Amino acid sequence: MTIITKHLIKAHLGPFLFAFSALTGLLFLNAIAQRIENLVGKGLPWSIIGEFLILSLPHTIALTLPMSILVALLYTFSEMTEANELTAMSAGGIRPIRILMPPLLLGIGMAGVMLFFNDQILPAANHQLKELVVDISEKSPTFELQERVINRIETQDRTRNIYLQASSIDRDTNHLEEVVIYDLSDPGIHRTTYASEGEMTFDQEQTDLYLTLYSGEVLQVDLSRSGEFNRSEFQKQIVPLRGIANQMDRQATGSVRSDREMSISMLEEAIEEKTIEIRAIQDESLAKAQSAVSAITKDLSKITTTAGIDGVLRIDQNVAVDALNAHQNQLQISALESTINRYSVEIYKKYAIAFACIVFVLIGGPLGIRFPRGGIGMVILVSVFVFGVYWTGLIGGENLADRGLIPPLWAMWTPNIVFFCLGALLTLGLGRLENSNRGSGLDETFSIVGRLISKPLGRLRNSD
Repeated sequence: MTIITKHLIKAHLGPFLFAFSALTGLLFLNAIAQRIENLVGKGLPWSIIGEFLILSLPHTIALTLPMSILVALLYTFSEMTEANELTAMSAGGIRPIRILMPPLLLGIGMAGVMLFFNDQILPAANHQLKELVVDISEKSPTFELQERVINRIETQDRTRNIYLQASSIDRDTNHLEEVVIYDLSDPGIHRTTYASEGEMTFDQEQTDLYLTLYSGEVLQVDLSRSGEFNRSEFQKQIVPLRGIANQMDRQATGSVRSDREMSISMLEEAIEEKTIEIRAIQDESLAKAQSAVSAITKDLSKITTTAGIDGVLRIDQNVAVDALNAHQNQLQISALESTINRYSVEIYKKYAIAFACIVFVLIGGPLGIRFPRGGIGMVILVSVFVFGVYWTGLIGGENLADRGLIPPLWAMWTPNIVFFCLGALLTLGLGRLENSNRGSGLDETFSIVGRLISKPLGRLRNSD
């Protein structure tokens, strides 16, 4: 490794780590802020909260790592050009394209790391995070009570069999209207409590629920005493329910993985299974069609000899049934094809995001060299523009491919192809670039763009 290569790698390392930390921190805080409501009021231990935060991090890293490469290249090459370092290298016989080789090799290495990350780490983290969110949501089911529905209330010991129903629930004040509680904990005693209104309160640890009921009655049937019936009225009654899901069940649920929770091998296996299902449905439809044609042919021969109306009706019924079956089969095939498109999109997306590390090197290096006086403003402006266009194209292509409007390959790789061609042109143009740091600020760039636009407009005015 030459001195120049070491210098270029060290020069990019600091800006890359800073950009990666800053972007990851900002996006991570935004993602956590959207999910913080799942953690509030649950009485969760710090270990669970820490696990939630760690599992939420890989999704953010998948976005910020390629972005950090572009930011680091823009900033580093802009600073080096302004300090005449690249001019000195060119004077020493080092071509500008040669200067891009160390960052390009690092970009290729990052692409390999990114592919492994998207294929192995990210799907596993997404799957574990989904299961953790489900466990957290079930820890305090009283917050998920539904109106006009009989809700089962789980307690820690799971010995009490209690159901609660309310006509209306105020989520802000925990106020209930027209409350009915069915207590079936004792098989020999059935107790039903009616109240005109009630309130839900928790203890400080958010584990014990206290239902305060007003203006109601309790109806109790003792089956062990020949159906003995008791009725009592009350103005205020407190029903304690201790250990409302105080401990989470962290056993594996075996839930079905979505496309973003699968590795490439899992997605390929799922695509193969769906393809086999489609072939089976097509073969079954073909067999039924052949059988229907044979049956209709027999019925037609009978009609020509007997001219019976029953034969005509039987043919009409067979045709209607066959048409209905064909329609159902077509709907099943369409649903399976849509699933295959979604899985294919996810496979191509894993490769496309990894390849973006190389594309951003080709974009960021030449632009940083061409605008040595752009400073932080240039870095922010170019980065936001490139990121916006790239991710918009990626997300828009994913939506179109999921609906079957465009092939998954083109949907995921079109942004990479466009920016790769642009980066290749900018990189080849470095050989004709004058090694001077005069001008090249944002103000001068806007001035050049303005002159390019004003020339055609001036010609139009003169022609008029």
